[in-house]
Amino acid sequence: MSTDETTRPADFIREMVAADVAAGKWDGKVVTRFPPEPNAYLHIGHAKAIWTSYGIALDFGGRFHLRFDDTNPTKEEQEYIDAIIDDVRWLGCDWGDHLYFASDYFEQMVACAVELIRKGKAYVDDLSADEIRAHRGTLTQPGRESPYRGRSAEENLDLFERMRGGEFPDGSRVLRARIDMASPNLNLRDPVMYRILHAPHPHVGDRWCIYPTYDWAHGLEDSIEGVTHSLCSIEFENHRPLYDWFIDAINDGREQPIHHPRQIEFARYNLTHTVMSKRMLRELVEGGYVGGWDDPRMPTLLGLRRRGYTPEAIRDFSRHTGISKYPAVFDIALIEHFLRQNLNRTSPRVMGVLNPLRLVIDNYPDGESEELQAINNPEDPSAGTRQVPFSKVLYIEREDFLEEPPKKFFRLATGREVRLRYAYFITCTDVVKDERGEVTELHCTYDPATRGGDAPDGRKVKATLHWVSADHALDAEVRLYDHLFTKDDPGDVAEGEDWKAGVNPDSLQVLAGCKVEPSLAGAEPGYRCQFERKGYFCVDPDSAPGRLVFNRTVGLRDTWAKIQKREGKGS
Repeated sequence: MSTDETTRPADFIREMVAADVAAGKWDGKVVTRFPPEPNAYLHIGHAKAIWTSYGIALDFGGRFHLRFDDTNPTKEEQEYIDAIIDDVRWLGCDWGDHLYFASDYFEQMVACAVELIRKGKAYVDDLSADEIRAHRGTLTQPGRESPYRGRSAEENLDLFERMRGGEFPDGSRVLRARIDMASPNLNLRDPVMYRILHAPHPHVGDRWCIYPTYDWAHGLEDSIEGVTHSLCSIEFENHRPLYDWFIDAINDGREQPIHHPRQIEFARYNLTHTVMSKRMLRELVEGGYVGGWDDPRMPTLLGLRRRGYTPEAIRDFSRHTGISKYPAVFDIALIEHFLRQNLNRTSPRVMGVLNPLRLVIDNYPDGESEELQAINNPEDPSAGTRQVPFSKVLYIEREDFLEEPPKKFFRLATGREVRLRYAYFITCTDVVKDERGEVTELHCTYDPATRGGDAPDGRKVKATLHWVSADHALDAEVRLYDHLFTKDDPGDVAEGEDWKAGVNPDSLQVLAGCKVEPSLAGAEPGYRCQFERKGYFCVDPDSAPGRLVFNRTVGLRDTWAKIQKREGKGS
């Protein structure tokens, strides 16, 4: 399926792809891939990369691959593989039958390495990692050639075969490309292709004790799969000459050249009030600053999904922010803006009281209740209506009552009339307090003629309150989340200071004893809804029968829209 050219997003990568297709390159085919290392969980930055590659394949009627770049067994785990598959599928990306692992190509990679050894373009080096680093040189000084660089092809072939056979200990030898130790691009100064590593691999077990480096494996993986456009983040721009050199070196003198993809780089982005470094995220988890990789405050896709984010909102954010060669930092309010837009269209409305205050309607019949009709989603007429129970004793939000209200407070106060959502007009007549003077109960009267929320005589009220029936309400725990960091840029700290000191101590507030309407009795983990007047919420996996737990996904107030309006940019 392809996107019509008139609706296709415009960016420099799509322009390059369109030019290749128009020129008939690779017979007009477009094949992209997302190649994660299975050594951590994906985060919101990865979502941008996934949607870039998948979206371009979709737009041009091409093919998308999910490929694990599993070349370092000491850091890779099956747990991460499973989580990444779930995350990419949750985002809505379809790779069909094209799920691959770099480790499935290890035999082909070794065969290509042998070709380069035979051509004199690769050699076995006995220098240690520290010695190789010392020989590499600097940006202003050329590197020094290894004393083992002049080994014959025969000797290198023998040593490489013995490396593969497990004869040598870890770190004792490597295979390097013979390129140019004086190249201004440090990546071309005889880069390492293989290192010895006796470690079990999560996908291929104990079959290998030599493993390819990323630079050597990357282009070959793309070539084997027929990838046409290899889309990478901008830090790989200086690696592109090496990507091309490896494939050109293999093809040098070959009767049947291997496929040569095109690598294109684009910039990553960051969000305010969060971090997207694997190392920093790991520190937060291991240091106990968050509850785990799926903590709803984390920018991981696991955390965002648990908090109630939708894949559609992430996709819309990714499309809106576009693709650039230049790094950018986006206000977290922007992705929340797209989240609200999506949830507003799709979330059913319910009533939930987070800080309950008991309210008794004195003139309502004792022991009776009735069902009132409530709208499920005013943005979606097809969502229909539901029945909510109403009775003599209700709960309202404590903040919706003030005994001595200021001038612009229009909610409930002694002697004041307000509307109960979908129900009746009520007037507060009395207040009950405890020995500390805290309000514990309100007494009110209701006007039976205002059923449904309108007065036959046309009188108006200035406030509408949400509520739940005390006899029918369900108990719930509600978790309110705020930004994980107090600063826009958590990494902006003075030398010697710990960036983790900026973790927001108020990023999580747990409310017990909340009350929600009975329609939520069967809500499963992941169920999203709007608590009227309070925000968007999602049922947490910690929920159990008789114990509902809700995460606040995002509040109702659209900070980004206000920012745009203030700056005169519209929404």
